[in-house]
Amino acid sequence: MIISRTPFRVSFLGGGTDLPSFYREEEGAVLSTSIDKYMHITVNNRFDDSFRLAYSRTEIVRDASQIEHKIFRRVLEKYGTKARSLNEGRGLEILSMADIPSGTGLGSSSSFTVALLHALKGHLGDFQSAEELAREACAIEIEDLQEPIGKQDQYAAAFGGLRFIRFLPTGEVLAEPVICTEATKRSLEASMLVFYTGVTRSASGVLQEQKAKTDEKRDTLRAMRDLAIKMKTLLETGAPVKRSAELLHEGWEMKKTLASGISAGPIDEWYERARRAGAGGGKILGAGGGGFLLLLCEPDRQAAVIKELGELRKVNFKMDPFGSRIVFVG
Repeated sequence: MIISRTPFRVSFLGGGTDLPSFYREEEGAVLSTSIDKYMHITVNNRFDDSFRLAYSRTEIVRDASQIEHKIFRRVLEKYGTKARSLNEGRGLEILSMADIPSGTGLGSSSSFTVALLHALKGHLGDFQSAEELAREACAIEIEDLQEPIGKQDQYAAAFGGLRFIRFLPTGEVLAEPVICTEATKRSLEASMLVFYTGVTRSASGVLQEQKAKTDEKRDTLRAMRDLAIKMKTLLETGAPVKRSAELLHEGWEMKKTLASGISAGPIDEWYERARRAGAGGGKILGAGGGGFLLLLCEPDRQAAVIKELGELRKVNFKMDPFGSRIVFVG
């Protein structure tokens, strides 16, 4: 048996510039951090030759092509035969458990893909680097499954930590650590407030529209990338988090113009109420439309913001310096 643990992520600025429709023309950049909420994948040999997959539902199949879960299906189409050949024809039992539901803007789909690859390939005796895991997860989601997503989530999940992730026109991705003091990291962490809106959604529709409008919105996307660069500089120079919060607010105002549905329903109302109560800036995490509302707020003003958004569930988490890891082999 082998178990992998892979973090979810919070993306601050630059989202959208990790889409190939942008970075193939000019460099994109995203600033993000992994957090202490995880996807766990357990892989074990099965007694017979079937595959048993347990996630929000359970599938038991004889052939990988019969699997309904598309990421499970693609990964086992690639590696299921090898797994059987190494274990006298026996199949696999794979269990996934997540701390946060899918469709909430924390990169859960890519964390799942990275975690599955890490655990399954480890089970096969093929232990890979963070770069190799991220690159293959991107290939599976973007190339094989044709998901309209970018590359930030796979690299954030595989590498972990507070990262400035660059997307080059060559297709290369550079996941660079943000070099700042521990005090700066703790200050940023202490300023983060996250609320669950209770709305889950698929990012595909928003991202398809955003992708189609890339050329029309290129100036806005370029400005959003530049905000990520500015926040990186603020963190590296130890500037007050209040200044990063102002950039986050500026970025959110830009992001809302990229596609319809990014700030759907009561999101604008919650955000404005939070700002009036003392939050410096924020955004809906992920593609938008629901999920988690991230705010940067000075600690002495947080009680007022929490009270103002009393109908929303506050979720506590910390920044995690680690990416995907194998946590058990037995």
